[in-house]
Amino acid sequence: MLSLPESVRMFEVGPRDGLQNEPTIIPTDTKIELIDMLSETGLRTIEVGSFVSPKWVPQMSDTEAVLKGIHRKPGIMYPVLTPNMKGFEAAVKAGAQEVAVFGSATEGFSQKNINCSIAESLERFAPVCEAARKQNIRVRGYVSCVVGCPYEGEVDPRSVAEVSEAIFNLGCYEISLGDTIGVGTPKKVERMLYTVAERVPMDKLSVHFHDTHGQALANILTALQCGISGIDSAVSGLGGCPYAHGASGNVATEDVLYMLNGLEVETGVDMDALLNASMYISKALGRSPASKVARAVLNT
Repeated sequence: MLSLPESVRMFEVGPRDGLQNEPTIIPTDTKIELIDMLSETGLRTIEVGSFVSPKWVPQMSDTEAVLKGIHRKPGIMYPVLTPNMKGFEAAVKAGAQEVAVFGSATEGFSQKNINCSIAESLERFAPVCEAARKQNIRVRGYVSCVVGCPYEGEVDPRSVAEVSEAIFNLGCYEISLGDTIGVGTPKKVERMLYTVAERVPMDKLSVHFHDTHGQALANILTALQCGISGIDSAVSGLGGCPYAHGASGNVATEDVLYMLNGLEVETGVDMDALLNASMYISKALGRSPASKVARAVLNT
């Protein structure tokens, strides 16, 4: 018998991580409609955007309008990414109740992704976390490249543990561990998770897998058996990593939900409502859903 959690927290990243690299600017109303549809699924956390420089991520330049335009439902959190104090202040002004900071387990990716060293990123995050604490705003931490890096290759789990601990100690309620380029396999994931858990409690960790090599669900199952109960995913498998050629995007929320339902793990998420959101955004983007479940439904 598998040792699994009774319930899992599904963290939807489609509106932010899933859409941020789309080459064509998506209308604000489309993003709002997607988030409102996701709010009807039973998901309790939906990441809506990021307050970053529009020069670097033009797709997220309307996050303030999106955050103000959605119909917020009680009991649902709508976090946004805030890389520095300027972003944090803009997020608070727009009504954000939860924010996230994002670092890297490797120096190479940190420099390319946020234009600073790991140490410098922590210096930027510290005042954000302190200001958030004073205003009773929750902060989540992301760590990228927890298994492999497009610039440095395989990543030492001890480096992941050190960065995760440093960000967690700033006051984050949870650390999301991201296999940014989707190179993880179950054994590597298991080794990484147990190493990080020596520094950060397992119940304060979640996982964020890209499905570049088709290993995301296997890696998630491994993470569940290790004691993880938080999973990031993107509706319709939206997204992709610009640093990994051929990357197929985030693991699809529908596919994760199908597996969890089969494992009899409680999520509180309704598949039919989720598929409606998946079909909506796929049609808006002019392509078929990337999730296996949505494609199976379309073909029946």
